[in-house]
Amino acid sequence: MREADISRTLRSTVRSSPRRVAALTVATVAIWTLSGLFVDRYLDVTGQLCLGLVTAAVLAALLWLHEPAMRLQALAVVAIASLGEVVGSLLWGVYSYRLHNLPAFVPPGHGLVYLGGASLAVLAGRRLAWLLGGVAAAGAVGWGIAGMTVLPALDVSGALGCTFLLAVLAWTRRPVYAGVFLVVAGLELYGTALGTWTWRAAVPGLGLPQGNPPSGAASGYVVFDVLALALSAQVVRFARVLPLAGLRRIALGVSR
Repeated sequence: MREADISRTLRSTVRSSPRRVAALTVATVAIWTLSGLFVDRYLDVTGQLCLGLVTAAVLAALLWLHEPAMRLQALAVVAIASLGEVVGSLLWGVYSYRLHNLPAFVPPGHGLVYLGGASLAVLAGRRLAWLLGGVAAAGAVGWGIAGMTVLPALDVSGALGCTFLLAVLAWTRRPVYAGVFLVVAGLELYGTALGTWTWRAAVPGLGLPQGNPPSGAASGYVVFDVLALALSAQVVRFARVLPLAGLRRIALGVSR
């Protein structure tokens, strides 16, 4: 059997159980996030480049397991979120990374965050989607209120972000956004505790106080996801009319 046939057979076998793929994805994202950010504490720019290459390889391996629709959405998130990082960190200065750069592992890391959140939604399924959404909503409300009352730093920016996030959850009722919130909440708490990145005490130019991390940090990721889903839909639309075999295969996979 040729290598291509073996690859297709293995992929079909794994994909036959979406929940298994989702569980593997969540576990991989969690393990790589915990270990990758910990290792970053001891790296210089060159080391971060190596870590970025490995992170991209981890993302590529997970994308290989998922359906074309999920691949396209995750890659769209990487593109849009990377632009958001340039604006939010390097240009606006709302937060900054340890070496005051954009670490090479961050862009592929956004893809991992999306896959992790989407996979949580798959694991919840239709029966537990309400529970996933409820946990995310309760977490956003509790964190937002705490940031305005009992946490050491006043977090007005975070409260506004939580309000936006709750509106998105209520309006769209898409479990993927709830899953992304939970992944981002853990990521932000862990990353800021390690000092991988630090949020400014107030939003530059607006003067809004914010925590480190802000309770509404996940709202930015939700914006990335909304834009990515819209972008992937446009890619599919063009792929259906353009004579590009690869894109047409993706379009057919997305539309199923």
